[in-house]
Amino acid sequence: MKKDTIQKHKKIANDIMYYIYRHIDTDINIDELSVDLDTSRFHMQRLFKEEFGQNIYETIKSIRLQKASNLLLTNKNSTITDIAKMCGYSSQGAFIRVFKQKFNITPKQWRKGEYKNFTNDILTTSPTASSATTDFSNLIPKIIKMPTMRAYYIRHKGYNTSIKLTWQKLQTWLLCNDIKEYKQLGLHHDNPTITPLNQCQYIACIIVDKEIKKATLPTLVIPSGVYAKFDFEGQYGDILKFMNWVYFSWLINSGYETTTNPPYAIYKKNHFLEDDEKFIVSYYIPISYT
Repeated sequence: MKKDTIQKHKKIANDIMYYIYRHIDTDINIDELSVDLDTSRFHMQRLFKEEFGQNIYETIKSIRLQKASNLLLTNKNSTITDIAKMCGYSSQGAFIRVFKQKFNITPKQWRKGEYKNFTNDILTTSPTASSATTDFSNLIPKIIKMPTMRAYYIRHKGYNTSIKLTWQKLQTWLLCNDIKEYKQLGLHHDNPTITPLNQCQYIACIIVDKEIKKATLPTLVIPSGVYAKFDFEGQYGDILKFMNWVYFSWLINSGYETTTNPPYAIYKKNHFLEDDEKFIVSYYIPISYT
């Protein structure tokens, strides 16, 4: 298969995944999506499964449940029905049924604290996060409005040290295109404290001021919105520990709620590219107040 054909197929698969994440709160119509992408439904399904190892419907279900499991904890003023609707479910009954199939407990039980066993089990799969001792309790965020940003990106499945290889590819792309002014951004479409680490979709992004002609990488839009911005530094393992704290301690007690938009980190120093595995980041959590 020709290189440009492979790139075209990868772009279609990535565009589908991006569309799912952006429209997870709606009734996603696969037929309409195939028209938008100018490809047949069968071809679209085949390319997606080749790229991600899972069919489109399974992926939609998995992402909806991941988003819902997060919102159940952080959005205390939203009912279970509200959260079901926010994640694209037409009825509370349907939501409860698939949630119980996934987590073996009901949304109500999850909300009452039984999520802790699930999230703790995930953290133990990361030795560096389990051994991290950084205390985040004194971190105070700035509340800011962030603009829409367009990014060139490479998607990576799994939240682990292999992300380093993806960042190295992006770094090579920057050097080959002689790009000197840019920002490095890590987009967390999945919450790695709720989603098993080997299933997380992490996206390594490059933000530039001007469009790059004939760029070989796909692009996505990071939505504008109100965010809580946390500035801190640490080493590999600390960000996973931070996400556990920010969602299940700070956010729950803050009076804010989160949204279905993804959080992201803008790196001043990227631990995936540093020999000492240390980072300096600004971490952005999407919030709302009603």
